[in-house]
Amino acid sequence: MAQHQQVLAVDFGTSNSAVGICRDGQAHILEMEAGQQTLPTALFFDYEEKVVNFGSAAEQALFEGAWGRYMRALKSLLGTPLIRESSIFLGKRMSYIDIVAKFLAELKERAELASGVRYNSVLSGRPVRFHADPKRDAQAQTDLTECYEKAGFKQIHFMNEPEAAARAQAHVLSAGDLGLVIDIGGGTSDFTLFRNASNTEIEIIHSEGLRLGGTDFDRLLSFEHIMPLLGKGSPIRHAFGSETHLAPNGIFADLATWQKIPFLYAPDTRRAAKDLLQYAVEPDKLARLDRVLTDERGHDLAFAVEAAKIELNTKPVASVDIKLDPLEKGLIAPLYALALAHSLHLCAEQIAQTALRCTDQAGHTPSDVTHLILVGGSSLMQVVQTAVSGAFPKAQTHHGAALTGIIEGLALATQEH
Repeated sequence: MAQHQQVLAVDFGTSNSAVGICRDGQAHILEMEAGQQTLPTALFFDYEEKVVNFGSAAEQALFEGAWGRYMRALKSLLGTPLIRESSIFLGKRMSYIDIVAKFLAELKERAELASGVRYNSVLSGRPVRFHADPKRDAQAQTDLTECYEKAGFKQIHFMNEPEAAARAQAHVLSAGDLGLVIDIGGGTSDFTLFRNASNTEIEIIHSEGLRLGGTDFDRLLSFEHIMPLLGKGSPIRHAFGSETHLAPNGIFADLATWQKIPFLYAPDTRRAAKDLLQYAVEPDKLARLDRVLTDERGHDLAFAVEAAKIELNTKPVASVDIKLDPLEKGLIAPLYALALAHSLHLCAEQIAQTALRCTDQAGHTPSDVTHLILVGGSSLMQVVQTAVSGAFPKAQTHHGAALTGIIEGLALATQEH
């Protein structure tokens, strides 16, 4: 394999990741799986086979009920104390920094096999803000830099993800037009206002960030529509006397949150669930919670919610059933289109308001914006599109590169490094 100074572009996403290069002035997305330009940002530590599966293979292992530990949405741990916690995986103590690095090393290896080039330098996308708190935001980039170093990269550069998307999608604007990138990823939403200065150059005017994304949509839907079946809001008898209190929300909130699910399988959480079951007024519901933690099926619930969300968003139906067979055979939870819109309304409005703030901070009005560039899988949600289109009624909306816009822009930008 040839040594080369070429820079590898990496879009390390909360839910999906992609890699690309620039060749002859054109962006090329490298195939990460057969016929796929993206790789699910997921790992499965297979305890029986003693191997680590990545991407779709990790998801398949989970669905097939293999014995092991599944992980997804680890990007959301960057900048938090949880990223430094460690556990034993396949006989080796690893921190979550090490686990993210293992995934990035897999991206690097697959890119090198696909291109025949070794990469020492990387241009990575990053959200405008990992966290609202500046110290945690800075720590998140420090954490991610360490992950890339552990993955084998010597030079690490970063670019704001919506700026990358602006570079890739500038061709949809005429010279002088004002565009607004709205990037709704799995864990964050990012906004960049830019002007198409010419056919080859763009002017970045202002960017904003919001720690809200598609996994938050899943969390809200799960918390409101699934967790009551496991005992959320259920009365629990006091150990002494006849009084009751409601089951604490914390365990259900964590079970509805992709990146926190693996931490719930610790012995203390399992004991807490058994204590709730012992004093439950509705033991059938709390027995489901106990079973989910004992059998480590939390991610099965998360996938079921995500699948129902996507189906309801893409099909002209009034409702879908969230199928919960891994929890209890034949158990379903109906999800209605109106209920989905109601559950996600405040999220969509928060996204629209942040987009408006991005333009206002730059001294522009919504009517100045000629084009909206929607990127990120969650930008395809109808409730989001309705909110942002309503906030910018005169702008043309583009979402043809929702899943590839960021990596294409990063690949083009590698020419500068």
